[in-house]
Amino acid sequence: MAPQRLAVAGGEPTVDAGRHVRWPVLTDDDRAAVLGVLSRGVLSGPFAPEVRGLEREFAAFIGSRHALATNSGTAALHVAVAAAGVGPGDEVITPAFSFVATAMSVLHHAAIPVFVDIEPETFGIDPGKIEAAITERTRAIIPVHLHGMPCRIDAVAAIAKKHGLALIEDAAQAHGATWKGKRVGSFGALGCFSLQSSKNLACGEGGVTVTDDPELLQRANRTRMFGENVRPEDEATYRLDRALDGDRAYDSETVGWMYRTTEMSAALARSQLRRLETMNEQARRNAGVLSRALGKLPGVTPPAVPDGAVPVWHKYRVRLDASKAGLDAPPRRVRDAMVRALKAEGVDAVLWQTQPVPGQTLFRRKVGYGVAKGAKVGCPWDHGREVSYDFAQYPETQALLDSSLCLFSHTYPIAPQPLAIVEQYAEAFARVWTRLDEALAVSEGAGAAA
Repeated sequence: MAPQRLAVAGGEPTVDAGRHVRWPVLTDDDRAAVLGVLSRGVLSGPFAPEVRGLEREFAAFIGSRHALATNSGTAALHVAVAAAGVGPGDEVITPAFSFVATAMSVLHHAAIPVFVDIEPETFGIDPGKIEAAITERTRAIIPVHLHGMPCRIDAVAAIAKKHGLALIEDAAQAHGATWKGKRVGSFGALGCFSLQSSKNLACGEGGVTVTDDPELLQRANRTRMFGENVRPEDEATYRLDRALDGDRAYDSETVGWMYRTTEMSAALARSQLRRLETMNEQARRNAGVLSRALGKLPGVTPPAVPDGAVPVWHKYRVRLDASKAGLDAPPRRVRDAMVRALKAEGVDAVLWQTQPVPGQTLFRRKVGYGVAKGAKVGCPWDHGREVSYDFAQYPETQALLDSSLCLFSHTYPIAPQPLAIVEQYAEAFARVWTRLDEALAVSEGAGAAA
């Protein structure tokens, strides 16, 4: 009996896509939390009960003394950059592989991102390449715990300490991940998280900055709220029945933004936080099942889990090497053919970034806030030395993006999926990979027809 055709060639799909669990998972408790805000009638404010409750509970969860709720993960990063004393023309080192918000937060404070290549195991910044990027203008390092996988944060922290640099952790995708028994986000001077809808802890739009340092907290809060100082007595006189009033001095000491979050977002985040660890455990179970199955396929490399790391699997990235499966084909062609064929099988396969962050137009053009008359580049690049974003500096990042794909998506992430779906993914992947030549032929034919 001839084997069934691949779905991309007209066969039946492997995955029962209708069994996917859509994200975010919203429960009756979540709905009650939000409706409770509406019943109370207090919708916003720096001392409002849900916002302050979220700050206390999230700080305790991470193991930090203080937390500051913001309206996005990008805002959480920006207030951290400001609190760390980064200024115009300063340089901040960050990995070439991340979401653009990591570098954007540096630009928001008129500083210059300097990108460093990643190491291939964790997809995080390569500690061995950081010191070569440090100059007299360097003020901070922002490592990223990408895809919910801890980077080698202790090594990065040692470099930051050696050179007197602020360490700001971008843990936007890594709520609850640990490195050597300690929660990520608690290693540096400040740690930053996103609560956007796709994250393991989702409230719609939101973020949190954590720190142990009360002075850094105050600086971050000034950036979050119009540049104003928030005094202890301001909260002491807060009244729930007059939540829109208060005794603030309305005296801005510095430039600030309006980055506060809302009570409904905070209430939803608090409710989701109560079951975050349960969801993270399910993500780890599902990733383990998938990795054991895919690891048996020649040329397929599931994401590694280094000793000391406990990830939370915000994304599950798989590397592909067709040569080990006996085929000679360019990595991008293999990647794209696999995505096409897997989607036909009912697998939610996506790319999530196709170029290093410094490859984006913003960093190629260096216009920023605008180019002054006679200048070659815009602000903030016109404030410092010439910084190169040549792709040759990021070979590991480019190689990873060319030869990998992510299983599961923002809409259907790995964490909430039933075991049956995960097992079908493993079956579908093996089905396509072992007949990669057919998938390539179909993909090539489709491209020619287009």
